[in-house]
Amino acid sequence: MKGIVLAGGTGSRLYPLTQVMCKQLLPVYDKPMICYPVATLMLLGIRDILIITTPEDVDPLKAYLKDGSHLGVNFSYEVQEEPRGIAEAFILGEDFIGDDSVTLILGDNIFHSPSLFKQIDLKKFQSQDGCQLFSYRVKDPERFGVLGFDKEGKVTSITEKPEHPKSNYAVVGLYAYSNDVVEKAKHLKPSNRGELEITDLNNQYLQESRVVNYAMPRGSAWFDAGTPRSLLAASQYVATTDMYQGLKISAPEEIALFKGYITRSQFEQHIASVKSCEYTEYLRGIAHEA
Repeated sequence: MKGIVLAGGTGSRLYPLTQVMCKQLLPVYDKPMICYPVATLMLLGIRDILIITTPEDVDPLKAYLKDGSHLGVNFSYEVQEEPRGIAEAFILGEDFIGDDSVTLILGDNIFHSPSLFKQIDLKKFQSQDGCQLFSYRVKDPERFGVLGFDKEGKVTSITEKPEHPKSNYAVVGLYAYSNDVVEKAKHLKPSNRGELEITDLNNQYLQESRVVNYAMPRGSAWFDAGTPRSLLAASQYVATTDMYQGLKISAPEEIALFKGYITRSQFEQHIASVKSCEYTEYLRGIAHEA
């Protein structure tokens, strides 16, 4: 399975922060925002990752992420000239996806759900036919794409910003598809706002009875860090977990070590190449525990 991080857009909701800086490099507590979606893909066993971003942001992201070898993954880069909808990612990434299945994550979405990732059968996840969605219970579902369910908990509807939501479960920015998603995306018609909508794509799979939903368990956290308030909330959540547990959320180097993507020697070499700070001291402690 391949992975795509959609890190495009103008970041207008975060203006003036994004006037001089790429949104995905803004800090979420102690790490750039891009670390969190990358870490989520790594936790799902995905090591071949395409970063789709703007012409202005591709070089800064390359300078930070490099080729991914220090994490035991491979980063590729693709430019999206202007935002034309989430589903366009599959058209831009067609050559990258090839004959594989693919998981897409939005570059400003932050997930923390250790119990969920432990429950997922990664082999089944990576070979599942159709569409796999992730949902999160929210108190204001009318702001999101919302799932409807039957009595057995099977998804029966996906509605964008409904006036009368059928549930409190919002579809979050993490989606997995079999290879036919590329052709489906090519045949989507732009919405009234001129974009290829991910909800329209998901509804095609729903009509074919090919949708699986992973509801994030109670105690999980999800943030769309695309506004100043949600960016602050995400940072406070990550900082609080760090303060009380002494454990970091979505540290790519730590995930790479414990998933076996890199050896302990490679891990230590990478730490040695970075100036000493609180973050590297944490990683040294993790290496010692391991």
